[in-house]
Amino acid sequence: MIRTDLEKNKGLKINGSVNSFGTPGRFGKDAGSVLERREQRKLDQALGLVPFAVKIDAGLANQIRALAQARQTGLSEVAAELLQRGLENQAITKR
Repeated sequence: MIRTDLEKNKGLKINGSVNSFGTPGRFGKDAGSVLERREQRKLDQALGLVPFAVKIDAGLANQIRALAQARQTGLSEVAAELLQRGLENQAITKR
């Protein structure tokens, strides 16, 4: 064989190995993860939960995260509780 043919074959081997990484997650076993999100969204809707995005100071967000981690609960539960307490306190002070 000619040297150029050898180099060409090496290149074909390299390209073949690069292109054979396997099936990406979205087609393989991980294809069901989207359904899990949909199911979670349906469960949240059944409970009357709605997404509520706000922008807050980074320090305040870190405090809420730390509180959620200390209680070993989710951010949503802690944020809902803090909002509820704040609204109750505001209603009491306005009376």
